[in-house]
Amino acid sequence: MQGHSFDIPLVQIKDEITENHEVKLYILRTDLNDPFISGNKLFKLKYNLEKAAKENKESILTFGGAFSNHIAATAAAGNKYGFKTIGIIRGEKTEELNPTLKFAQEQGMELYYVSRESYGLKDSPDFLSNLQFSNSQILQFTNSFIIPEGGSNELGIKGCKEITDHIKIPFDVVCCPCGTGTTFSGIILSLKKDQSALGFQVLKGKNYLKGEVESWLKKIDYSDNGNWEMNEDYHCGGYAKRSPELIGFISDFEKKHNIPLDFIYTGKMMYGIYDLIKKKYFKKGQTIVAIHTGGIQGNAGFNH
Repeated sequence: MQGHSFDIPLVQIKDEITENHEVKLYILRTDLNDPFISGNKLFKLKYNLEKAAKENKESILTFGGAFSNHIAATAAAGNKYGFKTIGIIRGEKTEELNPTLKFAQEQGMELYYVSRESYGLKDSPDFLSNLQFSNSQILQFTNSFIIPEGGSNELGIKGCKEITDHIKIPFDVVCCPCGTGTTFSGIILSLKKDQSALGFQVLKGKNYLKGEVESWLKKIDYSDNGNWEMNEDYHCGGYAKRSPELIGFISDFEKKHNIPLDFIYTGKMMYGIYDLIKKKYFKKGQTIVAIHTGGIQGNAGFNH
């Protein structure tokens, strides 16, 4: 994925809360690294697309929900780097496409819809060959380079390990919103001595993402020294759920700091960080860096 400038802005957030509690808070604006392949998606896709190119694959096949940031980013990346893209979409096709799927289609992605029940079997070896499409389509599917939902594989983790390279200041804690644990796993692997990582789970499920991250670290044979934690207190009811408090926080934050947040990921993380600052979770004098993982396109889905 050549041609990208990786000079990612690191913005300090100053207000009464950070000043009163004597912490330094920064946001790494990876949402600005590309207009369409935004945030952590660029890092997740980087080595997947490189491998697809090395294997001379002409098409990329991936999976996602109707408002998936990953679907939108993969479609844009395929268009930019010369891959045909295929999206297997969870749920029934609607008469009017939502903004995410409309964008993906405009970027050249072919969309195929499967029932939620069938989609739940997407990780099984025979999933693609069992889909009820024509033989020519199945051949096209199985000859594609397959990227898991959300870019969640070891190549995605390898890319996300590079995110903290763009934090050009010493820091104590790096924070990240978590939907699959892929980005967070990469960040953990990049930590230096005396640094820690705090993940904010954006979906329900006690110990779910903690277990996913532990599995990734074990698979990569990482010696876990306990320098990370997964917080499950700020999912606001579950994935893509939101509360009046979250909506109010996001609105106030954007007015004060001129930084947009999304409702699914970064909004919940920043809401959690501010609440933890108030609760004195962070020590005085600590430097906290929050990773803005992009996903702003998803806000259009809520409006839709």
